[in-house]
Amino acid sequence: MIEALRNAFKLPDLRRRMLYTLLILVIFRMASNIPVPGVDRQALSAVFSSASASAASQFAGLLDLLSGGAVSKFSVLAAGVYPYVTAQIIVQLLVPIFPKLEQQIQEEGEGGQRKMNQWVFYLTVPLAALYAFGQAQLFQAAAVGSRPILPNFGWGPGRTLPTITILLTMTAGTMVAVWLGELITEQGVGNGLSLIIFGGIVSRVPANVRGIAETDKWLGVVIFLIITVLTMLFIVFVQEGERRIKVQYGKRVRGMKVYGGGSTYIPLKINTAGMIPLIFAQSILAFPAVIAQFFLSSTSPGVKSIAEGAVNFFSGSNPWYAPVYFLAVAGFTYFYTFVMVEQQNLPEMLQKQGGFIPGVRPGRRTEEFILGIYKRITLVGALFLGLVAVLPYIVGLFMSSNQMLIQSAGLLIVVGTVMDTMRQLESQLLMRNYEGFLR
Repeated sequence: MIEALRNAFKLPDLRRRMLYTLLILVIFRMASNIPVPGVDRQALSAVFSSASASAASQFAGLLDLLSGGAVSKFSVLAAGVYPYVTAQIIVQLLVPIFPKLEQQIQEEGEGGQRKMNQWVFYLTVPLAALYAFGQAQLFQAAAVGSRPILPNFGWGPGRTLPTITILLTMTAGTMVAVWLGELITEQGVGNGLSLIIFGGIVSRVPANVRGIAETDKWLGVVIFLIITVLTMLFIVFVQEGERRIKVQYGKRVRGMKVYGGGSTYIPLKINTAGMIPLIFAQSILAFPAVIAQFFLSSTSPGVKSIAEGAVNFFSGSNPWYAPVYFLAVAGFTYFYTFVMVEQQNLPEMLQKQGGFIPGVRPGRRTEEFILGIYKRITLVGALFLGLVAVLPYIVGLFMSSNQMLIQSAGLLIVVGTVMDTMRQLESQLLMRNYEGFLR
């Protein structure tokens, strides 16, 4: 691997792409330390340094973990790219509901994908503003004592303009983060949005080590390091697992020449959905708590109680949150896998290429055969992702801290992002007749 990386740096174009990716990540991390205008830094620090167990402060800690520390600084990038991810989820959920729309997108091919991406961008703007307002309400509710974190936030004389400024700044920060991710995808190495999330997750490791050392001492750090390594090995093992279906291609005679023939296989991944279900589940489960922030300051005791209950449940402190999280991840795994299977349309593609599965009739029988295999192997993938998602809660039953060096959901994102980036580097090396580093 070291030799392969050395070869990559010898190639001017590939070296430029790698350095460009690193530069964008550095810019993103620097921008994560820029606070929104009007924030009281001392009051903000008190929220995360106090031992307050309020639902709002616990949810703020969860958001801070997902944002890579941007929330604890109330940065302009506090919402990160999660509004964009949520917009992608909504668009992907809506497209299968309308068959004509789905057919139109498939017929237009690349043009249809560009149109979908435009819808996602248009939807990201209002969602980013909604996330920004929800986070501001969250911090107002989590304020320790009577000192507000945003003294001029609200609607009224002298407050409207600062409030609009805060919302516009945070919305612009989200769009800048998405733009930086797109720059990496186009001119760097790897998937830009995944690397943006990756950078935020990895940046929390030093703080997590310090937190574990304070609660479980350095023996706890060693134990959590072992758990992290074993979890990584388990993730790589399952991520690379696949079921291979043998495919036979018939010979075709055209004129005096014979084409085709021979056999190959279709690799069906155990975890076809990758890390997407975890991101989906985190975004969807965080969304009700963001909406509930609007009602924390309600004058109605009933509405306020329901809002506090929603924030308390979706902050992860409720014992029932882990089972709900597990079921959400498993459900999204099945949903996203079969959406991808439907888009690939393997039976029709095999039939067009003159291929068939031995012992299975082409057409509907082939479709039922492939779907039957996907149902069985996706069960393993869904259980795997669900277990990875709730691993910190399981560890918390035996240890004083369930913080981990990297949250298991984040660890799956990190491993998936690193492997995807390594594959892209390997393909670039193989194109230039260098030996890759993935076996």
